[in-house]
Amino acid sequence: MLARSTISFGAGPERPGQVRHPERPAPRWPTVGRRLSTFEGMTSMGRTQLYLVRHGEQDPASGHGPEGGLSRLGSEQADRLGRRLRTTPFAAVHHSPLARAVQTAEVVAHHLPQVPRHACDFITDRTPVPSAAQRSRYPGRWHAWLDGVPHDERDEDAVALQAAVDHFGVSGDSDRRELLITHNFVIGWFVRHVLDAPQWRWIGLNQDNCAITIVQWESGRPPALVSFNDTGHL
Repeated sequence: MLARSTISFGAGPERPGQVRHPERPAPRWPTVGRRLSTFEGMTSMGRTQLYLVRHGEQDPASGHGPEGGLSRLGSEQADRLGRRLRTTPFAAVHHSPLARAVQTAEVVAHHLPQVPRHACDFITDRTPVPSAAQRSRYPGRWHAWLDGVPHDERDEDAVALQAAVDHFGVSGDSDRRELLITHNFVIGWFVRHVLDAPQWRWIGLNQDNCAITIVQWESGRPPALVSFNDTGHL
C-alpha cells in the first residue's frame, strides 16, 4: 500500500483578503489486488467456456457411416483427451448421438466420473449448405462440393447449427464450463460465429480428432476464441 506523503511545502504568510479553504478529504482508492469486476458499484458476471472436441478417429472399416465406432487409435485419442481434462470442473458433458461421439464420451467419462453426460441432438453431425437465396454468399469454387453433401447431413442456411450456438452460447451469474463432443463442421461453425467471420468461413477450420477448441461467452462482451485445435495431449 502506498503511504500518504508527509512532505509539506508550506503555505507562506496570508495575504490580505486571502480565503483559506478547508482541507480536502483524501481520495478513496480501490483496494489493490481486487478483480476489476468487483469494484464498488460493479457486479460480477459469469463466464461460459465451451470445450469443443471432435470425436476420436472413426474405424475406417465402417466406411464413415453414422453407426461406425472408433478405431483403436480413436479410443487411444479419447483416453488421452480424458487424461488432459480430468481436473477441469465441467458442469456437463454433451455428445452427439452418433456412435463415434458416444464412444468417445464413454472413454472420457472414465476420467470424469462425477460429471453428468448425455446425448444431444443440437451437436450431431451437420454440414451448413446455402439455400438458393444465399448461394452467392459462398465462393463459387465450393458450390459443386456443397451440392454433393448427403441429404441427412445438410443444414440449409445453418439453421440447426445456429440454434446450437444460441442454446449453448449464453452466460449467467456464475462461471460455467461444458464439454461438447461433436463433429468437425459443427466446431467450425461455432468458431466462425465467435469470430464474426463470413457465413461460408467455417470451411477450412478443420479439427484434429480429439483436439480441443475453447470458445467463451461473457456478459457485456462479444464472444471470444480462447484456443483452437489444441493437440498438446495427443
